[in-house]
Amino acid sequence: MLPKVLSLSLMLALLSMGAHAQTVYRIVGPDGKVTFSDRAPDTAAKPAQTTAGTPGGSSAAGAGLPFELGKVAARFPVTLYTGQNCAPCDTARRMLEARGVPFSERTINTSEDLQALTKLGSDSSLPFATIGGQQLSGFSDSEWNSYLDAAGYPKTSQLPSNYRRPAATPLTPPKPAPAAAAADTAPAATETVRRLARPPVAAPDPNAPNPNNPAGIKF
Repeated sequence: MLPKVLSLSLMLALLSMGAHAQTVYRIVGPDGKVTFSDRAPDTAAKPAQTTAGTPGGSSAAGAGLPFELGKVAARFPVTLYTGQNCAPCDTARRMLEARGVPFSERTINTSEDLQALTKLGSDSSLPFATIGGQQLSGFSDSEWNSYLDAAGYPKTSQLPSNYRRPAATPLTPPKPAPAAAAADTAPAATETVRRLARPPVAAPDPNAPNPNNPAGIKF
C-alpha cells in the first residue's frame, strides 16, 4: 500500500510542476530568423507584404511591385510596340498606365525596327503588344482588357506611388553616325589623289636646240 501512495504523491507533484511550467514557442520570422518566446505567435496577423524583383533591377515587369502584381508581371510580362505620330499607340499607352499595368515600351522608327517587329509575328500594324506569349495587333480596348483580365492583372492600379516606368527604347540598336572628321577630310583627300594622278612633266633635253639660239652657238 505504501508504494502506491508514494507513486500517487509523485504523480501529483509532477503535475503540479507542469502546471506552473511555461510553454516556450519557437517562432520563424519572414526573414528566416528563429526566435523563442513564451507568447504564442499571432497567426491571424497578416504577413508583411514583399515586393517582386530585385531592387534596381532592369526588368519593367518585376522591380518595386507589390507581391501579387509582381508575380503576374513576371509570368505574363507586357511589352508595347509603338511608332511616331501614332494616335492608337498613344491610346494604348494611356490605357495600360490608367489600369496600372507595368510594361516596357519599344519604339519602331527605322526599317531595321520594322523588320525585327515582323520577325516577332507582327503584321506591321501598330500598336503591337505581347502579354506573355499572346500577341495583339492594333488597339481594341475590350480585347486588350480581356487578355489582361485572363492574365490576372488587377482591374485598377495597384502600383505604388513612387513607381516609375522605364523609358521607351528602340527595338533595334541605332546605327552609329559617320564621323564628321572623315567627311571634312574627304575633299582634301580627293584633291591629293587628283594631283598624284597628273602625268609628270618631262625634263628638258639638254641637247635640244634653244629657241633663243637656233644655231646652237656656244661660248
